Amino acid sequence: MSCNLIIVESPVKAKTIANYLGKAYVVVSCNGHIRDLPTKERAVNVDDGFTPTYVIKEDKKEIVASLRKLADKATSVYLASDEDREGEAVAWHLKVVLDLKPEKARRIVFREITKAAICKSLEHPRGIDYNLVYAQQARRILDRLVGYDVSPVLWKKVNAGLSAGRVQSVAVKLVVERERAIHAFASQSNYKVTAQLLSPGQEPVQAELVDKLATQEKAREFLTQCQSATYVVQALEAKKATQSPSPPFMTSTLQQEAGQKLSYPVNKTMRLAQQLYEEGRISYMRTDALALSQEALAGAEKMIRTTYSAAHHKRRVYTTKSATAQQAHEAIRPTDFSQRVVSTDPDIQRLYKLIWQRAIASQMADAILERTTATVGISTVAQRLLAKDEVVVFKGFLDAYDADAKDASKLPALEKGDLLNLIRMQARESFTKAPARYTEATLVRELKEREIGRPSTYAPIISTIQKRGYVLKESRSGEARTYHLITLEKGQIKETKQQEIVGAEKNKLFPTDTAMVVNDFLVKHFTKVTDYDFTAQVEKQLDAIANKQQAWQVMLADFYKDLAMDTAKALEVDSHTVQRMLGTDPATGKTVIARLSKRYGPFVQLGLAEDEQDKPRFASLLKGQFLEQLTLEDALKLLALPRELGVFEQATVIVNRGRYGPYVRHKEQCYALGKSDDPYGIELSKAIDLIEARRKQVAQSQLKTFPEDTTIQVCNGPWGPYIKTPGKNVRLPQGEDPHTLTLARCKQLIQDAPKRRRRGVRSKSRAAAKSGK
Repeated sequence: MSCNLIIVESPVKAKTIANYLGKAYVVVSCNGHIRDLPTKERAVNVDDGFTPTYVIKEDKKEIVASLRKLADKATSVYLASDEDREGEAVAWHLKVVLDLKPEKARRIVFREITKAAICKSLEHPRGIDYNLVYAQQARRILDRLVGYDVSPVLWKKVNAGLSAGRVQSVAVKLVVERERAIHAFASQSNYKVTAQLLSPGQEPVQAELVDKLATQEKAREFLTQCQSATYVVQALEAKKATQSPSPPFMTSTLQQEAGQKLSYPVNKTMRLAQQLYEEGRISYMRTDALALSQEALAGAEKMIRTTYSAAHHKRRVYTTKSATAQQAHEAIRPTDFSQRVVSTDPDIQRLYKLIWQRAIASQMADAILERTTATVGISTVAQRLLAKDEVVVFKGFLDAYDADAKDASKLPALEKGDLLNLIRMQARESFTKAPARYTEATLVRELKEREIGRPSTYAPIISTIQKRGYVLKESRSGEARTYHLITLEKGQIKETKQQEIVGAEKNKLFPTDTAMVVNDFLVKHFTKVTDYDFTAQVEKQLDAIANKQQAWQVMLADFYKDLAMDTAKALEVDSHTVQRMLGTDPATGKTVIARLSKRYGPFVQLGLAEDEQDKPRFASLLKGQFLEQLTLEDALKLLALPRELGVFEQATVIVNRGRYGPYVRHKEQCYALGKSDDPYGIELSKAIDLIEARRKQVAQSQLKTFPEDTTIQVCNGPWGPYIKTPGKNVRLPQGEDPHTLTLARCKQLIQDAPKRRRRGVRSKSRAAAKSGK
């Protein structure tokens, strides 16, 4: 029986489209790319026009077999993959593998999964756009050549198991350079002066000095001069101002905003956006365009006029400045502006709300503000204080956001010539800040601004550099810093020292030592691969291929000529130095080295390997330490552990540092040190106290033991009594008295206990439900 077959990329997308079209069409999913270059070989013949060898993915063979049966029976096969290079390549691979004749294979595209959009696309099918396919193929081959040519050089000259990538290596370079800029930054202090005054009506007025003061002496001198001063309003200036909405989201700005406002990682944002798109809730989410369709503009206008007022609407047409943007695409927007809630999943709904607000606000009127500045003269000095006020007169687009528009600060009614009374004036020491470490969102912004990568590549880039161990995403606690505070109050000056916590990091990207070593090698020997402008130019060349302005083989030939030359030269150099000679240990006279290895990571070594009589000692670097910044003093402190503290109960007590922090070891038992315990300064008496306290704690938790089998214990934990046994803890059934348990009963409960599912492993039914099957 013949049918019309539609092939899409995901099960959710297939289900949504099938619901729109009914039984007239069979809609199935190919689950993404069905063919690719094989993973264990280069699979590109550079001597034959860069001919690639594609293979059907192992996990797609059953899907391909099923698709072939359906395609053989179909009257027409509609290839409905996404409207971008990757989607076009998916459609082309399907056409080739399913052996579809040109008259049978029909390509359809749509920017949103709505019934109207699907039906319209079915009315206007087209053929495969081979220029888009060539652009995707060129990008895939280019990345394969870089990976398979440069990575082996890293294995031979730096360390085994390393990898390089065309965009990956540039992203790592950005993170490495930012880290080095932070460490090289020299902070400078200055003093910000603020004043709290009272108006004639006894209302508070907050003001601050126009310019910061450079030194503590100048700050002290300024406050001293103000001790006997009078304060008068010299001028009042009121100005109208407007605040315009931001344009609707493109991929990069959605990833940035979701990261900043919702704390979503980039890959989570794209996963949720993909689900919203496939369910027909938003337009296509991989785009670098800002324009909205006429239908979307009309829908937004209707929603704004109905929900707010006619005065709230202002039609705006946005264009993308980047010459490489795909102007045929749309910005990310809801498919139906009247829908405010589309999911019971809180994460999905939060992202949809973000998209809805940004898109609807982009078609609304400016907010109108009134800003007032009061200039306050000080009788004893030439400097002046400024007090500012900002009031929202008309909220405009701000009404699209839930939070009420708040006035920046509220000035009381003032007149020129009013005398103000000083309550308190403070000069607070502040410090210039080093460049901020990248978050996932700000790294995406940097890549976008440099025109490196495209909407479909930002999330994979961020994910890859973390998976390969070049970048860590971590939160780190800050450190205490002392600052000076000079206060003038009631005619008296008081100086104090206060402390603040600075340098705390939340979900920031930190380069590893491996990243720094590999980056330096690539920058030195593969200049083009790590050049920002060159990488951006490659993206433009790929766009030119997609626009039929350049032949893909010519582009690859030009690139590979330089890559092959750089590879040959790099193989001739001596192995890249991955160790530093830090000096000599004054106590032993042995050499101290900082090294990097695949197995142990970065570490310091005391003594040389060739000394057979006295083997070298090793110690791992701490979090935040880098080989290139390590000093001899740092290394000797690391090598000071393990320390023997003495003997307790005829056994040596040792303090050391492990994977989870510093600890004390005694009789094969380990006891973690507290946060305030210094492993380099702890003494035997303190360690004994720690051991005895932990023993007491363990004894109190033991409800019952069995002399005939010491491996089984009945213990009391934070969630109630349980049976403790090697490799497995078993909670007691409700009503079971832990004090009357026998050894036999314990063994029976252990045997009857359900097997624990490994973390991260879901049942087949849950996995199927999650994927939409």
